[in-house]
Amino acid sequence: MKTDYDIVIIGGGPGGLTAGLYGSRAELKTLLVEKYMPGGQIANTEDVEDYPGFEHISGPELAQKMTDHAKKFGLEIISDLVEDIHCRGEIKVVKTPEREITAKAVIIATGGSPNLLGVPGEKEFSGKGVSYCAICDGAFFKGEIIAVVGGGDAAVEEAMFLTKFGSKVILIHRRDELRAQKIIRTRAFANEKLEFIWDSVVEEIKGDTRVRSVTLKNVKTGETSNLDAGAVFVFVGFVPNSDIVRESMRKNEAGYFITDDKMETSIPGIFAIGDVREQLVRQITNAVGDGTTAAVAAQKHIEELHDKELNI
Repeated sequence: MKTDYDIVIIGGGPGGLTAGLYGSRAELKTLLVEKYMPGGQIANTEDVEDYPGFEHISGPELAQKMTDHAKKFGLEIISDLVEDIHCRGEIKVVKTPEREITAKAVIIATGGSPNLLGVPGEKEFSGKGVSYCAICDGAFFKGEIIAVVGGGDAAVEEAMFLTKFGSKVILIHRRDELRAQKIIRTRAFANEKLEFIWDSVVEEIKGDTRVRSVTLKNVKTGETSNLDAGAVFVFVGFVPNSDIVRESMRKNEAGYFITDDKMETSIPGIFAIGDVREQLVRQITNAVGDGTTAAVAAQKHIEELHDKELNI
């Protein structure tokens, strides 16, 4: 079976770079396609404190180290936009605006994107008090007043987690009751460090070198108010980037790929890792583990294709 590459990886975050490292190290011809720059979301993260071996490292520095390590073993990286992935028999075809790339296996590491509030100050203070990951950034705000936006399971659970660090956590919700499950609501209302502001939305996030306050608007009265806060954590939904595959593939209701323990999707030879697949948490460490598993599984898939060609 003649193809351009053995493995093509879509997405250059920690999972994709790890898969590239293992694929190249196994002497498989491996290509990583990233539409921006290698590193994914960690390239835009100011500080990383939860990656083993690094008590403190900037996101861009960690991304560069991962990139350099993978390239050392021969990983090829190109900047391009993948528009579609489909199958041509056993061959996988990755389509970009300029060309088609063929491979024996594809690893999808396209991640996802948190829904934004779309208010003034959100982008300006991203990484400077505005965050979308409590586990990643909560410890940076010990002793501070922390605002959390949202009312679903994720928002309430992350707000409770943040009470470990903040002097007070204030959950802001546009409705007058939470959408979270009853058991989660019960725990939240019993938490003495967690307060609620109902029927309100964030109008603006303000600060200087970092977040200092939030402007709120009551959706029923139209009144605005100012809330002092050192951080704003936004949990109003997360969308996986899982719409680039033409073939019918198993996904859950939220659009995440469903994989087996080899990270393989419902199509043999197509693997999904990190934030784009159904799993419990979205962290650098589990993306790296996913990438390792997928690369090793892809190698075994390629070996089975070779045996099949030889009628072994």
